[in-house]
Amino acid sequence: MAGVRSRWRWPVVVVAAALLYGAMRGAGGSPSPAPPRSAPSASAPAPPSGPARPSATTAAGPYDPADYAPEVRRRAGQAGVSAQLLMAILYNESYKPHDPGFERSWQKYKPDAAFGIANMHRATFDATRKGRDFAGRAWDELPDDRDLAVEAAAWYLHDLAAALPAHRTGPYGTNDLLALGYNTGQGNMLAFARGATPGSQARSYLDKLHANWAEAGRAVRSGETS
Repeated sequence: MAGVRSRWRWPVVVVAAALLYGAMRGAGGSPSPAPPRSAPSASAPAPPSGPARPSATTAAGPYDPADYAPEVRRRAGQAGVSAQLLMAILYNESYKPHDPGFERSWQKYKPDAAFGIANMHRATFDATRKGRDFAGRAWDELPDDRDLAVEAAAWYLHDLAAALPAHRTGPYGTNDLLALGYNTGQGNMLAFARGATPGSQARSYLDKLHANWAEAGRAVRSGETS
């Protein structure tokens, strides 16, 4: 999660948020009967023969980070960061449902919750977007625009990389430090670079990153054109 993380036991969280989401959707009571439809005009366009295919960048259908490999490659290239690292972080952050309605319902219960497939907090997004192509975009657009979420995460990694000192005394390489920074914030990342020991949650995040590393690499290379 971009910024300091406070993890919950997600099976309990999912049930609670799902109940909240369902309650909110049902709060309006039974819908009123629809008015009768008039006969279609002879000049009206014919309906499409099948369901429209959702855009790859929008939050429609089941979520798999690998589906966003083109966005990851493009945004990582623009920000000058590792596409494999960015993809591995998306895998790390896929632990909770990334449905726009779910995210917004949960945010009403927990106002400091993160948004989007990269789980970015509002303050982090607002700091990252300054001077960038997406400076005019808003944090609450992240659940609906997955490409925006990938773009913001890529530039946040860029900013974290720019803050890393040239001389480090800790045991962690650049990718590990950037992942720790993404999870715990820049200040903690710099402490780890100076030799501080990560806590249990940060170590767990790093272990998960290592477990996802090979799959993230395969996902990034999948469909890549020469």
